[in-house]
Amino acid sequence: MQEGLSLWRAFVMPVLCVTLFAACASKAPAPTETRQPGRPAVMSGDAVPVVARPGYYIVKKGDTLYSISHLNERDYREVAAWNGIVDPSVIKVGQELRVTPPGDMAPSGDAAVVSGAVAVAPAVVIDSTPSGVSSSPAPLTPIASGAVPSAAPVGQKTEPKGGRVAYSAQAWKDLQAVEKLPSAATSVPVTASVSTPVAQSQPAAQSKPAESKPVAAASEDEPDWVWPGTGKVLATFNDSSNKGVDLAGNIGDPVIAAGPGKVVYVGSGLRGYGNLVIIKHNNNFLSAYAHNSEILVKEGQAVQKGQKIAALGNSDTDRPKLHFEIRRQGKPVDPVKYLPPR
Repeated sequence: MQEGLSLWRAFVMPVLCVTLFAACASKAPAPTETRQPGRPAVMSGDAVPVVARPGYYIVKKGDTLYSISHLNERDYREVAAWNGIVDPSVIKVGQELRVTPPGDMAPSGDAAVVSGAVAVAPAVVIDSTPSGVSSSPAPLTPIASGAVPSAAPVGQKTEPKGGRVAYSAQAWKDLQAVEKLPSAATSVPVTASVSTPVAQSQPAAQSKPAESKPVAAASEDEPDWVWPGTGKVLATFNDSSNKGVDLAGNIGDPVIAAGPGKVVYVGSGLRGYGNLVIIKHNNNFLSAYAHNSEILVKEGQAVQKGQKIAALGNSDTDRPKLHFEIRRQGKPVDPVKYLPPR
């Protein structure tokens, strides 16, 4: 019996210890998460990115095309056109929308080349005139070869070169007219013929986007406005710091629609506005009512001028007041210039 116990201790116990040790050693380490600097953590499928590219906006829950346009001081029709949106009421959470004109991002390389060519063109042509034009018409070909290749047919545009006159149909026509003149008279018309197309053809100016031009006004009349509240004016319009007027009042005072229209936004998603109502009066005019304590209308609801739409409050501000704005084609305007005199 003692001999059997000794054999079990001598052989079986070491085997059990080795097996137990191996099992513990093979246990996988706990999973860890490695994050690279500058990269956001992986989000679930329902999460929305919080950072948009420059010139873009990512749609959040509660946003409408009108509220996004209001936030970026754009006409909602412009934003819809830049993003191929047919129905302004249909946008999706997480959708990235362009809120600046496409040409605002960076000037194209072609525009930069054209701009440089226009700036230096007169000096180059005037310096080369005495040596190349005063003799026979044949030497004119090297002078104009930088701007218009001799092999190119009439009417075919070529890439403008730096240090040459910017190409235009008029410049090519004038150059042909110069070549047909007698050699004795060519030195005088060269300067005049070149200076004219430089003033007429401004490719760089044409390539600039028409950002400052608002969408063409529709044939709708301006709404018949009324004051949205009875309180005194606390702050007037200032394009840099106050996009509307602030009216004093007490919490619960009625806020009325300044004109007839359709409610296109109700919510508190725009920072600095609190509980906000936006009414579309027509294709040109919107009005906004901020800092409400209670909202009495819903999106899509038609309202009449003078109808109570909210109760005055102090949401997202330091005191009870009504902040009122009028937007014409997306741009803030001074409401006092549109409201009737008090």
